[in-house]
Amino acid sequence: MLLGIALAIGFAIVVQRFNLQTVLQNTLVWIKNLKSLGVLAFIVIYNLATVLFIPGSLLTLGGGVLYGPLWGSVYVVIAATLGAITAFLIGRYFARSWVSKQIQAHPKFQMLDKAIAQQGIKIVLLTRLSPVFPFNLLNYAFGVTCVSLKDYAIGSIGMIPGSVMYVYLGSLAGDIASLGMPQEINPQVQTLQWMIKIVGFLATVAVTLCITRIAKKALSQSISTR
Repeated sequence: MLLGIALAIGFAIVVQRFNLQTVLQNTLVWIKNLKSLGVLAFIVIYNLATVLFIPGSLLTLGGGVLYGPLWGSVYVVIAATLGAITAFLIGRYFARSWVSKQIQAHPKFQMLDKAIAQQGIKIVLLTRLSPVFPFNLLNYAFGVTCVSLKDYAIGSIGMIPGSVMYVYLGSLAGDIASLGMPQEINPQVQTLQWMIKIVGFLATVAVTLCITRIAKKALSQSISTR
């Protein structure tokens, strides 16, 4: 545990002192040079980035460069799921008061708890599909709700479409040095991006309607009991 904390603090200091993109690119090069052990290192570092609120988009793109669209997607989904579960457990058992304070600054999280109490897996799934809810904060936010770890883990499959898209984009880059740089987008990628955006929009509408309906029901029950 102490070693993990020390590594987390050290990585956070490095990220703050140096350019984030450069640090992550150098990290991907280091992972590539590890050969067979690189997969394990990639998953561990992705977990660490998720817990430390470091945007994982560049690492997700890197997964496509290092391992291709198929295995890159598999490794990224595994890493993102493990990272999300780790942050969830931290939020539930070790940093509950701090997470609660962070959530207060985001009104859209306020009604999640009541909605999750009734439809846990559905709400987790929809918020994972929706781009409105920030991924890293959402991991901790669910930790202070009443959702079970099982429902949270199952609902987290909603992150798969977005992860696959970024991995595929990374596989097209073909070079770690070109990650984060403007790329010429072919029609297939544009179609995929629009499909993900449409799914995200529909998920945002669905979760909003669901939470609103539950909130109205709770309000009406509160009024009737008075």
